[in-house]
Amino acid sequence: MLAGAGVLTVLVLVLLALAFGPPRPVRPRVWTHGLGLGLSALVLVPLLAAGLWVGERLLPRADDALRVQAHAVQWHWRFTQPGPDGPVTTTDRLVIPAGRPVDIEITAGDVIHSFWVPALGGKLDAIPGRTNTLRLHADAPGTLAGQCAEFCGLGHAVMRFEVVVVAAEDWPDALQEENTRGADD
Repeated sequence: MLAGAGVLTVLVLVLLALAFGPPRPVRPRVWTHGLGLGLSALVLVPLLAAGLWVGERLLPRADDALRVQAHAVQWHWRFTQPGPDGPVTTTDRLVIPAGRPVDIEITAGDVIHSFWVPALGGKLDAIPGRTNTLRLHADAPGTLAGQCAEFCGLGHAVMRFEVVVVAAEDWPDALQEENTRGADD
């Protein structure tokens, strides 16, 4: 974004400098077609293509994606997902496999919240009485920060969670360990 803003700033400054020079004969067609339509298409078409590509990746599809339920209440997240020995429920900690799509079914129990994992992109509201689905895909193992991105009350600042991404072959064991850890707490 900084590079794009820098390019636009330089472009505007060049045009501003040209505006203070002596008048130049320019045909109206050059302004209309070349700078008006051509420049707009040169900038807007790639932006539209990038937006569609990124947005399409966030849409859930009927495939073999792992389905996780994320339920928000003031001021924590509860995740329920299928495990090797039945459903596993965790609080403020989501364990997902790397390289596999994950559909997060987002709900809320009290007020509007917003599920957001900045490193994975996409943000979707959790609305009481409604289920919204967001597709996430983590490429590599690691621990990522997630948070509620909608002001939901005085405890909003502490409504954070972490997403633990593990190698796909280690995911069942990591999930079982998380289930055991949750039972000990």
